Amino acid sequence: MVSKGEATKERILDQGLELASRVGLEGLSIGALAKATGLSKSGLFAHFGSKEELQLAVLELGRVRFVDRVVAPSLREPRGEPRVRALFENWVGWECQRGPGGCPFVAISHEFDDRPGPAREAIVAVQRDWIETLATAIRIAVDEGHFARTVDTHQLAFEIYGQFLAFHLYHRLLHDEDALARARAGLERLLAAVRA
Repeated sequence: MVSKGEATKERILDQGLELASRVGLEGLSIGALAKATGLSKSGLFAHFGSKEELQLAVLELGRVRFVDRVVAPSLREPRGEPRVRALFENWVGWECQRGPGGCPFVAISHEFDDRPGPAREAIVAVQRDWIETLATAIRIAVDEGHFARTVDTHQLAFEIYGQFLAFHLYHRLLHDEDALARARAGLERLLAAVRA
């Protein structure tokens, strides 16, 4: 059973993740979060001793949610191309299902790309894990005979990531009604080019 304190902390982090998606991790302050949750600043300080501790906790929650909603369901798909497709579909689904701001890791990555410190290190670790997950799924698709033996797994992961970033821009900023169809068409072209 979850204690009242743990439930409050989870509620704070949920709000923190939503705020970070909209205003970035740097815009996530104890004051803004207190206002969003209806808690006092001192109540928030009881859970997080510093802004940095809050940021890292929000990043960890985001990582856990991403694994639960994108990675884990994809791993239940058959090995090979079906799993690569599922990773992409669940990833764009995660983007579409989120409220304002979309995938928090896209906004946060741009915000911290050149800023040193623990938050950047945590973001880099999350992004590297995700890229390696994509590359591993592609490598398995090669091993299964779905993709050609000559496929550069990290290059294809790079290109799939590029499709997602284009989708994020067209979907979130440009409000292009065809963004999802364009992303799927782009993925189809990539996969057609590497099939065995």
